[in-house]
Amino acid sequence: MFRYLIRRILWAVLLFIVITFVTFVIFFMGPNDPARAQCGGDQAQPACLKLVTEHYGLDKPIYVQYWRFFKRLVFQQNLGHSYATGQSINQAIGKAAPVTASLVFGGAILWMIMGLLIGVYSALKPRSLLDRTAMVFVLIGISAHPVWIGLIFEYLFGVKLKWTPIANYANFFGAPKDSGLPGGPWQWFYHMILPWCTFAILFAALYARMIRANVMETLNEDFVRTARAKGAPERRVLFSHVLRNALLPVVTMLGMDIGVALGGAIFTETVYQLPGLGRSLIIGVQSNDFATVQGVVVFATIAILLFNLIVDVLYAWIDPRIRLT
Repeated sequence: MFRYLIRRILWAVLLFIVITFVTFVIFFMGPNDPARAQCGGDQAQPACLKLVTEHYGLDKPIYVQYWRFFKRLVFQQNLGHSYATGQSINQAIGKAAPVTASLVFGGAILWMIMGLLIGVYSALKPRSLLDRTAMVFVLIGISAHPVWIGLIFEYLFGVKLKWTPIANYANFFGAPKDSGLPGGPWQWFYHMILPWCTFAILFAALYARMIRANVMETLNEDFVRTARAKGAPERRVLFSHVLRNALLPVVTMLGMDIGVALGGAIFTETVYQLPGLGRSLIIGVQSNDFATVQGVVVFATIAILLFNLIVDVLYAWIDPRIRLT
C-alpha cells in the first residue's frame, strides 16, 4: 500500500508540473499584454508599462518567468496579483472557492443519491415502468444543457411557484453585519437548492445508467448465485456482494468527473449569479486579466489532482488488487 501511495504521489507531482507549465506557456503566448491591461489598456502610459513590466519580470525569458512563478507557488503558496486590479489572487480565490465547493460537493452528493436509487431499482426491475421512466430521465439529463435546465428551474420554482430564490448566494457562517444580505446554514441551504438540482441532473443521469449496467452485470456473476444458493438473505446479497463490486468503476468515474464538474460549474454559477470560481474566470477573461485566469486554472488543477489522489487511495483500499498495477 505504501509503495502504491508513493507512486501515485509522484505521478500527481509530475502532472502538476506539466499542467502548470503548459498553462503558463499558453498565457505567455497570448496576444494580450498583461502590463497594458494593468496600466489602463490602450491609454497606457509608457512609464507605467515599463514599471509594471520590470516589477513582474515580463521582459524576462519564458523559462525564467515560469521558474519565478513555480518557486513563488510552491514555496510561498502565492498565486500572484491581478494585472488588472493589483489585488491578491489568493484572496480572490479564497472568497470564490467555498462557493464553488458548496456547489460541486453538494451536487455530487445529490447526483450520487439519485444515481444509486434510480440505477439500482432499474437494474432490479428491468423493462418495468420504473425502468423505462428512468431511461427517459437519463435521456433528458444527458441531452439538456445546464443553462437551459437552470432557466427552466428559475422560472418554474422561483418565479411561478416562489418556492426558492432564483439567484445569489448566502454565506454558511452568516453575512457581514449591516450588509442586508441573507446568511446562516438555513439560508445557505435554501439558496443552493436550485443550483444543486441543476448541477446534479446531468451527472445523475450518467451515473444512473452506469450503475444500472454494472448491477445487472454483477447480478449474473457466479459468486452472487453461490451466495443465494447458500441461503444468504437478498438484502445481504445486494449490499455485500452486488453493490460492493458494481460500484468499483463508479468510484473511479467520480474522481474523474469532479474535474469535469468544476468546468460545468461555470454555467450553473452564471445562471444563478453565484460568486464562485466560474464567475472569477469569466470576469478575468472579459477584462483580459490572464493572471487571475491562470490562478483559477492552477488552483482547479491542484484541487483535481488532490481529489483524484484521494480516490485512487480509496479505490486501492476497496479493491487490494489495484495496488499491484
